[in-house]
Amino acid sequence: MLRAMHQWITDNGHTAHIIVDASADGVEVPRAYVAQGQIVLNVSHTATGGLDLGNEWVSFEARFGGVVHHILVPVGAVRAIYARESGEGMVFAESEGEDAPDGASERMEDGAGAGPEGEASGGDAAAGAAREAPQGETVRKRPTLTVVK
Repeated sequence: MLRAMHQWITDNGHTAHIIVDASADGVEVPRAYVAQGQIVLNVSHTATGGLDLGNEWVSFEARFGGVVHHILVPVGAVRAIYARESGEGMVFAESEGEDAPDGASERMEDGAGAGPEGEASGGDAAAGAAREAPQGETVRKRPTLTVVK
């Protein structure tokens, strides 16, 4: 399911991020970027080197603070995958016997274990999730440049 969601996000031109339980056994991430027991990792092809989304492990190399780190995450430690631009994604159950939360395919909430931004090569390996506007408020999009002739 993780590979399928990553492919869908990438095919739609978005940047894939995963939320990882950094306290799970076998997780190898830079501990300085772990917040509240979680880390948000940019797993886009431009931010990673040698990305391998295997059946048992997610592994790649990414820059944190200008230093290359080898990242190794058991698939069971991945809590969610989402598109940075839209916040759309999927939340996974924490253990085998547990069901995924209601509305598992939805926008991710802000601050889900986010670390510093702008640290990975070609993107940010640890970045905050997209923000959802409270009810009754409109969401403002980032300004864009338009060529006018």
